[in-house]
Order: sequence, then structure tokens, then C-alpha cells
Amino acid sequence: MPAIRTNAAAAMLGVSPNTLRSWERRFGFPEPRRTAGGHRQFELGEIEALRAAFEQTHNVSSAIAVARERGAGPATPARLRSAFGRFDDGEADRLVEESLSVRSIERTVEEVMLPSVASLEEDGGAESAEYAFGWRWATGWLAAQSRVSPPAYRPEGVLIFDASRPCDMDALHAQALELLLRRSGLRTLTLTVALDPSRLTRALHALEPRIVVLTGRRASLDALGRLVFAARRVGGESVTVLDYRGALGAKDGSVASTVEQLGDDPLAARDLVIAHIDGRAPRTVPATGRAAADRLSGAG
Repeated sequence: MPAIRTNAAAAMLGVSPNTLRSWERRFGFPEPRRTAGGHRQFELGEIEALRAAFEQTHNVSSAIAVARERGAGPATPARLRSAFGRFDDGEADRLVEESLSVRSIERTVEEVMLPSVASLEEDGGAESAEYAFGWRWATGWLAAQSRVSPPAYRPEGVLIFDASRPCDMDALHAQALELLLRRSGLRTLTLTVALDPSRLTRALHALEPRIVVLTGRRASLDALGRLVFAARRVGGESVTVLDYRGALGAKDGSVASTVEQLGDDPLAARDLVIAHIDGRAPRTVPATGRAAADRLSGAG
């Protein structure tokens, strides 16, 4: 749900900006967040809830009490971000449960959880305490959901090589993609790129991956290539390699042209992975880029 500035929020409520700011100071509601430039931004859902309550009660304190009780509608990234900013894990739990009452787990992850943590990184930086708190809460929640996911009912395996570090947004996205693939019935395993490729044989024989997904941006092309070569040594050339969130990092297109990009969002990435498994997304390697493809697979 979008956010609006003070003047627009005040106009919706039929009061002056000064009056709205006085309500914020006196009642702590509606609660704005601050942009990087210090400007207030009010969540549209809170303003709409307050406007409806004010029209019924014609009294600001009563209206605020009613609006608080009703809530601001389905949980939004701004509300979850606010809970993280107060280091309130109980409120974060409640907001996600609220979202799950109207959204699927998949949409809650993509539309509420990931944007809320990303906004903390954008505004406060990856070193801020608020971001670290939000990131750790989110990674714990994703891990818990993975543990209670139903057993795989499809035979195909997906191997995710994660080149991120703790507190990277890419690490959260890797977890999110793993969760969504598991919930789609696929046998899914995530491994760090720090592993010695020679020690992967047992895991690869157990999983027999049809798809290898590269994600995270903290590994060299050579390191990724060795891992892909190990996977193809077990699974053969039929193993499809896909890039989630720019793991290969090629700016000139030399590698990106040969390895399909899954984009930046877990739902779309999941759908493309399934399309490849089901044969609905033909794998193509342009002739001009075959040398780069060979290098990545270790065949060059």
C-alpha cells in the first residue's frame, strides 16, 4: 500500500498539516515513517482507516481508538518495517499472521516481508541495527516455514548455489526462493559456494539436480564455474543453469547472454524454474556466447 506526504494526508482528513502533526505527537497515530530527506510519509491505509473512523465519531481521540482497533487493513511493508524499527518481534509476528489471513505465504514473502527489510537497508544501510534485526527475524521465519513445508511430491531436484553472506538481501532472497520451490513440491537443496567442489559428490548423487540456480554476488565466475562443472559431471549436460538476481555479474552481457536470468523476485523465479523443468522454457545458448557458456560449465 502506498505512502503519502503530510499535506496529502491532512487533505484526506480535512485538517491542516499542523493539526495532523499534533495528533502524531499527542496520540502517536497515524505514525509516519521518515524518508532519507527527513520528510514524513504516512501509510495510506492508516489515513483511510482514520478518516472512516473520524466520519463516524466526529471526535479525534475516539476516532484514533477505533482506527487502531480496526487496524490499517492487510499488513503492509511499511507496518512491518515499523515493527522492525521498534525491535518488536511480537508485532512482526502478528503482522505476518495478519497478512497470511488474506495472502498466501508466497505473496506475503514477496509483497510484505522482503520489501520491508529492503527498505530498512535502503534508508539506514546494511550496518544499521534496525536492518540487522529485520533481517534476522525474516531469516528465522523463512527457515521455520521451510521446516514445516510438505514433503516433495515431484522427482526433480533443484540445487541453489548461494554466494551471499549473512545480512545480505541476496541471502534472504535465496531462502525465499528455496521456500517457494519446496512448497511447489520440488526437491530443493541450498549450498554455499564456499564448499570444495570435490566434496559435493554425495550431495549431487542424492539430489540429482535438473536445475542449478546461481545466486548471491560474492563469488568469482571461476568459483561458480567449478561448482557448475561438478553438478554437470553428475547430472550431465541436461542440467540447466539459471542466474537469480545477477549472480554472474557480467555487465557486458558476455555471460548474461548465455545463462538465463530469473530476475529479482522469488515468485517469478519459481515460475521460470518450473517452466524449465516442465519443458515450457526452451534453453538456448546464442552462438556468439558459447565460449562464455563453456567457461562457466568448466568445459572450456
